[in-house]
Amino acid sequence: INPTEYRSGIYCHTDEQLTKAEKWRMDARASGRYKGEIVTEVKRAGLFWPAEEYHQQYLVKGGRMGRAQSAAKGCEEEIRCYG
Repeated sequence: INPTEYRSGIYCHTDEQLTKAEKWRMDARASGRYKGEIVTEVKRAGLFWPAEEYHQQYLVKGGRMGRAQSAAKGCEEEIRCYG
């Protein structure tokens, strides 16, 4: 996977949030817990535009296939690929 695709990000509104997020990233890198490089970007939040309504709650709505999935935290249902 290209490291600029499908990556995580932490987008901060305050200096305190930015400091905490950068510390988390440094601690995660130093922990040895993760095999690969931590590529989560930490940046100041910019303008935000919500996605179109049809993109909201994509799993719950069933994606392209119309088969709804739980997006609940802790759900152990396997995520189906809609590609």
